[in-house]
Amino acid sequence: MKTKILTWLKAAGVRAVKTVAETALALIGTNTVGITAVDWVGVLSACALSGVIALLTCVKGLPEIKGAE
Repeated sequence: MKTKILTWLKAAGVRAVKTVAETALALIGTNTVGITAVDWVGVLSACALSGVIALLTCVKGLPEIKGAE
């Protein structure tokens, strides 16, 4: 049982990190002139929310783990 939980946590964590990175890339965008022009509070807030949503979605099941659904 412990191995299944650790496997799930690892897979869910990887998915959440990827989702957070994708969100950051989308929000920072290519039109930003400099690093000071980015609304970092807004970016971090949206990234945190996307990470939580990714983890909650993983509760349904992870196709990366066979038999996890």
